[in-house]
Amino acid sequence: MQKILIITHSEDNASIATVSAFIEETGAEVIRFNVNEYPTKYRLSSLFENGKWTTALDTGTTLWSLHDVTAVWYRRSHHLAKGLDTILDHTFLPSAQKEIRRTFFGMLESMPCFQIDRFSTYRRLDSKEEQMKIASSIGLLVPDTCITNDPEAAKRFVRKYPDGVIAKMQSSFAIYQNGMEHVVFTNIVSEQDLENIDTLQYCPMQFQEKLEKSCELRVTIVGDAVFTYAIDSGKTLHARVDWRREGNTLLNEWKPYKLPGDIRKKLLRLMDIYHINYGAIDIIVTPEQEYYFLEINAAGEYLWLDRLAQGAISRHLAEVLTGRAYRRYTPLFEE
Repeated sequence: MQKILIITHSEDNASIATVSAFIEETGAEVIRFNVNEYPTKYRLSSLFENGKWTTALDTGTTLWSLHDVTAVWYRRSHHLAKGLDTILDHTFLPSAQKEIRRTFFGMLESMPCFQIDRFSTYRRLDSKEEQMKIASSIGLLVPDTCITNDPEAAKRFVRKYPDGVIAKMQSSFAIYQNGMEHVVFTNIVSEQDLENIDTLQYCPMQFQEKLEKSCELRVTIVGDAVFTYAIDSGKTLHARVDWRREGNTLLNEWKPYKLPGDIRKKLLRLMDIYHINYGAIDIIVTPEQEYYFLEINAAGEYLWLDRLAQGAISRHLAEVLTGRAYRRYTPLFEE
């Protein structure tokens, strides 16, 4: 029997249940690893004896063997070691958290089975600069870009583009003030921003030419299946620069989109280069029908599009995980 390990957390959305149901339809078994339960509730052990490795996960209710898992879906690792700060003295907490991460991700990386996708691959994709360089090398259009912590370099770049420049961070995060979460979105750079840009020295940012939009695309690729949806982000004022600002308002505005064959081919080539089987890709289509690559996220959300696709994305994820559909896979080592 196939065993599929899903790495997620207790508060993840309905995509986990949907994919799990499709997997179980094939007769395979699903193991859900909620990382927020490790190590406060879960116990994880790897053992090498008599020339063989075994790995066991004790959830408190079930004892699972993980060394015979046939595939892993690394969905999320939010809230790893949640609650540990209420148990351990803060003198030892940073060291314990470091060991927890090394143990957990070390175990995952060592698993020889098929994975969507390896943790090391996710870390490689943190480099937006490499993404853009690879995309450009295979013929995809990329906006003119400046990544810098030099205020003067940023000013020179911004002033080259009379139609405007946007600024964004290379990582996703929020700022918390007075208990309120403030998500950092993409913003247009104003002249006033340039007058107060000296603190850029202490935190690099990414600046890009502002592109006129006919629409924006979210291209979700699973294996070699390509699911493309478009949004007219100009419909609402706040979504024109970053559609995520009005994500909930625009949920039902996404429409299926026929991606040109040459763009589809290049995006699949990008997946091949990174050797990944899941990617959520953001693209801007200009009024001149030029397709500009922005980024690829190997753990990008897809649930709202899956609902529009009647579960087709989740079903294909299950098929790839169980080996019933095309997948990029090179065994880690001979077992």
